[in-house]
Amino acid sequence: MAAPNVVGVTTITGKTAGLAVTTSKQAIVQNLAASNQLFKINTLIAGNITGGSVTVDVDVSKSGTQYRIAESVNVPANSTIVILSKDSAIYLEENDSLRIASNTGSALEAICSYEIIE
Repeated sequence: MAAPNVVGVTTITGKTAGLAVTTSKQAIVQNLAASNQLFKINTLIAGNITGGSVTVDVDVSKSGTQYRIAESVNVPANSTIVILSKDSAIYLEENDSLRIASNTGSALEAICSYEIIE
C-alpha cells in the first residue's frame, strides 16, 4: 500500500529510538513493508562516548537502494552532532529504513525522534 495521505491523518504517534552504533550499518528506524504507515524522522543525534574522534555514516535504504545523508562525518571526542533536525526532516515510506554506522565500534550512540503517521 502507498504511504498515507498526510492531509487525512487519523493518528500521529511520537517515538524515540536509541542504538549503540557499530561498524556495520544498522537500522535505527525501519518502516516495514505493508505497514500502511509513514514515518517522519524529526531528529537524529549521534554522540561520541570515547576520548577519540570517530566518523559516522548515515543513509536511507529505500527498497534495498541506499541514499547517503552523511558520509564519514567527524564526531569529535566526547561530543554530539545533529545529523537530522526538524528543519531537515525526512519521511520513511513502507520498506524504507534509516541506517547508521561508525568507523569505530562501541564509540557512538544514536538517538532518533520520529513520528508514525497513520
